[in-house]
Amino acid sequence: MDNSLKIENLTVEVGGRVILENLNLEISSGSTLVLFGPNGSGKSTLIKAIMGFENYAITRGKIVFGGEVINGLSTDERAKKGIGVLFQNPPKIRGIKLRQMVELVTRRPAQEDIFVDKLNVGELMDRDLNVNFSGGEMKRSELLQVLSQKPKLLLLDEPESGVDIENIAMMGRVLNAFIREHAVASLIITHTGYVLDYVDAQHACVLMDRDIRCYDDPRKVFEDIRQFGYEKCRTCRGQ
Repeated sequence: MDNSLKIENLTVEVGGRVILENLNLEISSGSTLVLFGPNGSGKSTLIKAIMGFENYAITRGKIVFGGEVINGLSTDERAKKGIGVLFQNPPKIRGIKLRQMVELVTRRPAQEDIFVDKLNVGELMDRDLNVNFSGGEMKRSELLQVLSQKPKLLLLDEPESGVDIENIAMMGRVLNAFIREHAVASLIITHTGYVLDYVDAQHACVLMDRDIRCYDDPRKVFEDIRQFGYEKCRTCRGQ
């Protein structure tokens, strides 16, 4: 099955301002790419453009998922194709229980979903979605919803943000097993690099100055960032 993502010469504008320009990126089926980059470099913009969010205008280039150009598809059509996204700051929704959301996605009783136990969210199932959830509870709830969709492409925007090490470890192990079992292509945005301890990422790169830099081994890229900061990446265009 072709779950690959290929981005060719992508230029994205938000509010008339160019955020990404002539960006090229490729993730093969079953492969994980970790994306680093300074704040405001356009990492979240990239995910939202892939997902087809309104106001993220693709003015040049194309996004190819599973061999199909998806530029013209709506957000819900892309989700139906198998693209799942975990947001850095998911919304709080009163009046909708986590159980209801999972059952809406899976069309079966929530207790049948294996990720309820694996992510230890049983006590959250009858609470309003993300309302008064801790950081760890919110991220585990979000990951449950994403994985319940059985995505073919995973877009994860800072899954460790606001989460303690215990929760990162739990989520990382579940993610890694899912990616390997289903040959999912995945893109993970991270600042801390903690996810590298639990997810088998094959490649990493840095997004800055509207383009991709420093395509290399994930731990090497992260260590270079820790030692030298992002300034070194300005001189690195190697792939």
